[in-house]
Amino acid sequence: QVQVKETGGGLVQPGKSLTLSCEASGDIFRIYVMAWYRQAPGQQREEVADLYYTDTVGKYPDSVKGRFTISRDNNKYATYLQMNNLKPDDTGVCYCHFQIRTGGMDGSVGHYWGRGTQVSVSA
Repeated sequence: QVQVKETGGGLVQPGKSLTLSCEASGDIFRIYVMAWYRQAPGQQREEVADLYYTDTVGKYPDSVKGRFTISRDNNKYATYLQMNNLKPDDTGVCYCHFQIRTGGMDGSVGHYWGRGTQVSVSA
């Protein structure tokens, strides 16, 4: 089994920065994809960043490109989302997502989600 948890959300003023952290634990062989999503009230969930395990640069939609940066800690099962120049439209619950192989080299590959952390941007 795998546990995933995000931390670092909170209330910030427009133009300020915030960094989210997410850690996975459990019977992990390898994490192939690390990603961040967000969901505003009444809206569908959207991906804001993802990073493939062999890449060094993440991918971003136009809505956050140039402001958000995804990164990893290669020494542990952790990913981070640095958010700069935050805007009110960035408000929502942020979720981290991992594609993980568990149980060894030939184990199962699954998708794992954190419970989310609230990011609120307002004056």
